[in-house]
Amino acid sequence: MYRVEWTAPMRFEGFAEGVGPIVMDSASQYGGSGAGPTPMEAVLLALAGCTGMDVVSILRKQRASLEGLTIEVSAERATEHPKVFTKIHLRYQVRGAGLREDDVRKAITLSQDKYCSVSAMLRQVAAITWDVAINAGVQSGGPHARTAPAGSTAARRGAA
Repeated sequence: MYRVEWTAPMRFEGFAEGVGPIVMDSASQYGGSGAGPTPMEAVLLALAGCTGMDVVSILRKQRASLEGLTIEVSAERATEHPKVFTKIHLRYQVRGAGLREDDVRKAITLSQDKYCSVSAMLRQVAAITWDVAINAGVQSGGPHARTAPAGSTAARRGAA
């Protein structure tokens, strides 16, 4: 079971079984103290965490020499309520001696197309794109960018 408790003024603590708390708050202009991410920021963090865990797991199985992974997330939201995400972009920054670009791209593609549940949910309402920087060299997501609605042929092929 999961639960969220209000601790005031706009701070909430979330608990999962055996884990917690995860603090969410709003900015001061909305009555909070900024003690944690907003719920919508937490959704983006969940996306990055989900796909990051997939990518690390896949690269480890490939015995890739992964030394570090940072995922930056940017997003656009609808202007009217509910202000859902309409566009999300992930930048994967992958570090490791001898990492092969094909292996990294394959891991990200598998995460985005098959394994990451958070990505699958968000793709129902938002275009998700990505690019990758391997050892600080940015490689465009190019044909791997995720912009088609989930379940469409274009999304399965990885076409924009």
